[in-house]
Amino acid sequence: MVDYSMPIRILSEQDLIDAKCFDMKFALSVVEEAFIKYANNDVIFPDKVSVVFDQATQDRINCLPAAIKSEKVYGMKWVSVFPQNPHQKGKANLTAVYILSELESGYPIAFMEGSLCSNIRTAAVGGVAAKYLARKDSKVIGFIGAGEQAKSHLLAMKAACPSIEACYVSSRTNESEDNFAKQMSHFCPDIAFIKCEGNYKRAVENADIIVTAISGQEKILQAEWVKNGAFYCHVAGLEDDFAVPKKASKIVCDSWEVVKHRTQTISQMYQAGLLKDSDIYADLHEIITKKKKARENSDEFIYFNSVGMSFVDTLLAYRMYQKCVTCGTGTVMSLKDKSMFDM
Repeated sequence: MVDYSMPIRILSEQDLIDAKCFDMKFALSVVEEAFIKYANNDVIFPDKVSVVFDQATQDRINCLPAAIKSEKVYGMKWVSVFPQNPHQKGKANLTAVYILSELESGYPIAFMEGSLCSNIRTAAVGGVAAKYLARKDSKVIGFIGAGEQAKSHLLAMKAACPSIEACYVSSRTNESEDNFAKQMSHFCPDIAFIKCEGNYKRAVENADIIVTAISGQEKILQAEWVKNGAFYCHVAGLEDDFAVPKKASKIVCDSWEVVKHRTQTISQMYQAGLLKDSDIYADLHEIITKKKKARENSDEFIYFNSVGMSFVDTLLAYRMYQKCVTCGTGTVMSLKDKSMFDM
């Protein structure tokens, strides 16, 4: 007798928050764990499928699958990125969902709201990089961009570098800077917030840690604004002038092999023949597993470029799912109870 039942746990963003998944220290530990699993050949990592609907705005929908062999789980993130949404439609620029399947019988086990996990994962990768590559005494962080990724990155950087005591923020509008400072003061009461009224140079010129998190495609960050010893976390697409990576003592990626085929700053430089494979110092897993040295002195300017790796998404989503199962959050429903031929 075949059991046709197909139970699945449906998880909203609030379900995830109720299960205490909005926890950056937890996310940093899972992200680091994911890169170690990758280094140990414990992941199956197919190519990302991306369909770009508008080359100018980079409106796109991506499908990112991956399996973690030791966890016996396979996951897929379905993520839409429409960068002009906040400016033209008053909507978020990123929406995502996850589906997870167990690998004993191949059954789906969870369908999850994905923007919480995706935003936290992106920021946590930057946070893990900062843990190894930023100066240990970093006190000042500067942001170009004030949206959800900037906010998530502040939480990740503060978790990785507790010494941060001042945050400069610059954005296209004073309103978004005000909102950033108001919201993040609640999460980081020990940080002083300085709003730069759209002055990008002021936001970064004294920063020990620089984060660019913008939705456009502009060469905003300039090399002469970056001080010696800074750590720069490049989050999205084209955000900095080509002279910025040229100035770097070390360029580190989550995966250079993936990055170089994309449309980010250093990707465009590589495709134009302005950057070579040998110009990339390391992938992040090599730093974490100590195959390559991390920061070696306080004067190094280190450039970190993250494109997003689906195995990190899968492990983080699965760890969040496990938290929800433990807490009993979410809605368990059956997608199927019997054969379609049974009456």
